[in-house]
Amino acid sequence: MSQSTFDVLLEKFTYGGEAMGRLADGRAVFVPFGLPNERVRIYLTEEKRSFARGEIVEILEASPDRITPKCRHFTQCGGCHYQNLSYAQQILAKTEVLRDQLQRIGKIQNPPVNPMVASPKEWNYRNHVQFHIAEDGKIGFINSRGRNVLSISECHLPVDEINSFWPSLQFEGNTEVDRLALRAGQDDELMLVLESQKPETPELEIEADISVVHVYEDHPVVIAGQDHFFINILGKEFRVSAGSFFQVNTLMAEKMVEHLLAKLPVTASSTLIDVYSGVGLFSKFFAPTCGRVIGIEESESSCEDFAFNLDEFDNVELYEGAAEEVLPGLAGQIENLSHMIVDPPRAGLEKFALDAIIDLMPQVIAYISCDPSTLARDAARLIHGGYRLLEVTPFDLFPQTYHIESISIFEKETPQG
Repeated sequence: MSQSTFDVLLEKFTYGGEAMGRLADGRAVFVPFGLPNERVRIYLTEEKRSFARGEIVEILEASPDRITPKCRHFTQCGGCHYQNLSYAQQILAKTEVLRDQLQRIGKIQNPPVNPMVASPKEWNYRNHVQFHIAEDGKIGFINSRGRNVLSISECHLPVDEINSFWPSLQFEGNTEVDRLALRAGQDDELMLVLESQKPETPELEIEADISVVHVYEDHPVVIAGQDHFFINILGKEFRVSAGSFFQVNTLMAEKMVEHLLAKLPVTASSTLIDVYSGVGLFSKFFAPTCGRVIGIEESESSCEDFAFNLDEFDNVELYEGAAEEVLPGLAGQIENLSHMIVDPPRAGLEKFALDAIIDLMPQVIAYISCDPSTLARDAARLIHGGYRLLEVTPFDLFPQTYHIESISIFEKETPQG
């Protein structure tokens, strides 16, 4: 064995898809595609004073939980992290990672984490997939080392409509398209979104009956079809434009809506603020029974979709702007704020936005998170600001990957005495 390799016993999963072990000097070492309780031979790819990262050279003692990955590109394309683990074990592993993040970063003892809500589909669940273009014009993903584009011949995460179409895409080498996305709506609708750094519309020949949109600096230009498509959630239709965000797992989006409706029992006297409201997914379900719904969204495209999707309601308002800019202006305007939904990006709540939320004092906050580390940080801030964490429910929107979506319910503490 050369001096550059080390034998390590892996102990547990950490957030980011890696398994952690320890080197002989006590430093933590993080290893992708390893499993807990495996003894592996690794070489180091990164060394710091307090930790290191390594890659597996040989599995010396495999975990009994290890299974054969479904995809030939697993470990190479970087999109999946847990294909070597059964789905039932993935669910348990990610729940433990979430609990660990809340304890270590949020300093929350015995966090009230519920069992993870499993995805009805372990495969073929994504209604939105982003691709890059390799030098040979074939499409693929940034490889697991984060450098080159890996051309792919299969992917088991997109829904069937996308999977039956993407292999037919072929571009000229050195195309000026930086990135492309395929999005699927209801009734087999497909949209191809091309992103580039130049305003010139790319030349493209596509015989299929799909919409094609070119986006340059957030300005969409329709090449074919429409600049939007529709997605059906629990019988309600949502318009989603090329530049608008929508949850990539449709079936799990429905489960999240059902969970929120059960946990936030609004009435005609309730006021609900939906922060980072997107196209209005959650607002549309609360508007029929809630006295007043206020949406806050920064994306111009999403705001236009929100206005379209909730046009039937007279009790809905929408503020276009960043949460940290809009929320402080609402202080003093809303008395007895009953409910708030926040669905921030991966970076979590901006500090001024969180301070404004505490000033507004909603009785109940539902925090939708796609990153347990920023959730843990913000949970600690909310608890310090007078809130009690009632429960955290993880939802597996991203099977086969390390990503963890969750909904946390916070309740305003009642002052004693």
